Amino acid sequence: MAKKVLVVDDEKLIVKGIRFSLEQDGMEVECAYDGEEALNMAREKEYDIILLDLMLPKLNGLEVCQQIREFSNVPIVMLTAKGEDMDKILGLEYGADDYITKPFNILEVKARIKAIMRRTSRPAQAETKAKVVQVGDLKLDCDSRRVFIGSREINLTAKEFDVLELLAFNPNKVYSRENLLNIVWGYEYPGDVRTVDVHIRRLREKIEENPSDPKYVHTKWGVGYYFQG
Repeated sequence: MAKKVLVVDDEKLIVKGIRFSLEQDGMEVECAYDGEEALNMAREKEYDIILLDLMLPKLNGLEVCQQIREFSNVPIVMLTAKGEDMDKILGLEYGADDYITKPFNILEVKARIKAIMRRTSRPAQAETKAKVVQVGDLKLDCDSRRVFIGSREINLTAKEFDVLELLAFNPNKVYSRENLLNIVWGYEYPGDVRTVDVHIRRLREKIEENPSDPKYVHTKWGVGYYFQG
């Protein structure tokens, strides 16, 4: 089944180029040219991934991302100009999974999309018995990709779930930021290790009672991060 992509940018030539290239790879591509249109389309249809420009008319990319996160965990890749504050773009209040800076190479965009889709799709044939981790009040169900604290479901983005899943299934094993970047984002990922720090911080805000004194996801200073089982 063809993957569905929503491309959002007010520069029509950029949209046309991305659309053509992704359709060549057999993807279904729909386009929006302002924030309001993008938000309405994301509400009405389910997409496998959204490419979302930061600077948009009506609603900017961060506002769109924030509002989409209220009803969907679809992977969102922000398209940004160089020099934007990446920490903010990936920050707690917005929930983007990744970013690509302009001007970009379309091959990089396609590689990034495919890497994210590989990690977020769960083939039916691969489903065996349910993989569940339960530590204290935290319950992680890997088949349904759902996380609960007690009876309350916690909404994680695809990347936040991937990081938590890796750490939780390898309790007390310390992963450096470089390791996490390579395993979760992929060796082809050109971003920097700050991306990992932002995701860990966002994850703690969601699952920890006191993020500054975490119970589950810990820091080993100068080394990396680990899950206390």
